[in-house]
Amino acid sequence: MKKAELTSFHLHILAMALMLCDHMWATVVPGNDWLTVIGRIAFPIFAFMTVEGFFHTKNLKKYVKRLFVFALISEIPFNLVAGGSFFYPLHQNVLWTFLIGVGLMKINENAKDKKLSVRILTAAITAAMGFLLGILSFCDYHYAGIFTVLVFYFLRERKWYNFVLQAFFLWYINIEILSGFYYEWEIFGTKIEVVRQGVALLALVPIWLYKGKQGYYSKSVKALYYWFYPAHLLVLWLLRQIIA
Repeated sequence: MKKAELTSFHLHILAMALMLCDHMWATVVPGNDWLTVIGRIAFPIFAFMTVEGFFHTKNLKKYVKRLFVFALISEIPFNLVAGGSFFYPLHQNVLWTFLIGVGLMKINENAKDKKLSVRILTAAITAAMGFLLGILSFCDYHYAGIFTVLVFYFLRERKWYNFVLQAFFLWYINIEILSGFYYEWEIFGTKIEVVRQGVALLALVPIWLYKGKQGYYSKSVKALYYWFYPAHLLVLWLLRQIIA
């Protein structure tokens, strides 16, 4: 862990590859559960990188504007994949989840120079706001996704106790809140249930190997980070129509 190190570039590429696997399972290669199992790892990495983007961007307004524009661009491809139609109001793409997270982080940043009681109250209020907005907006991963962003925001420092708390909160979010489908295995005559969403905790391994370095970067790479989401959804939807 001390010698190994991943950069922002590595995390982005890893998360995109894992997300592609998950969405392939949901569209063109259904039944291959291993694709969605490893795909569980993608969201926490993206949530973590949203927090890093929030702190490292040179212009927060432009960062928010880009997220907003691509959330709009992604909406129709996401609707086609998730709902099979151009209009699907009951489920919004994940970029809206991250936009809400960015807004809540900004509120907390505005209170960072206040006294401790104000900072704690602000954190509690933004957590409640995240809960309500996650439900009302129908954003992907709903309030659990917004909470994941806030976990990485509040526990951003590379301290051992923050790592422990990250693991605890991600366990609670993915096992207790999201839960969902599980696999039943028998080991030495004892049946155990493994929650598929729990695989998301493995995202902490590459996240902890990241130490703040950007790695390879160019305008083309920056464009890839933003365009990959709507583009791959649209391509997968088109492929599904062809092979259906």
